[in-house]
Amino acid sequence: MIDRKAFAVLGLALASLIVLPNAHASEFDQATKLTFSQTVQIPGRVLPAGTYWFVVDPSLNGQIVRVFNQDRTKCYATLQTISAQHMNPSGETDVTLAERASMQPEAIVTWFYPGRTIGHEFVYSKRNQEEIAQAKQHTVHMGN
Repeated sequence: MIDRKAFAVLGLALASLIVLPNAHASEFDQATKLTFSQTVQIPGRVLPAGTYWFVVDPSLNGQIVRVFNQDRTKCYATLQTISAQHMNPSGETDVTLAERASMQPEAIVTWFYPGRTIGHEFVYSKRNQEEIAQAKQHTVHMGN
């Protein structure tokens, strides 16, 4: 009886080691599909309303984010980011937007992958950074 239980526990432990890497594979590059109903600005570019993939390049300590089209066949931007932090992880993707002048699209300030307290703050030009810092900002929880 004890041998049977020990064998079952060992089998479950080995199975979890095999399954565990696959369960976290999507977190490796934090690939996130985001849909915007209005145009939004990222550093150096305005994205029309639509669906985009935000993907981290893990080879550079997660400081580079690439933005792709919906089917990931075209890269629209490769962006430098710095670490951003918030106190409580969310079960959803969190995106902070800065409201700007009436004729300008909201700017994406930060992006947090679900369950993380460390996210990505996009690096804008000095002129845009000052404008964004003074703008009213709000966080949107985007379902996954």
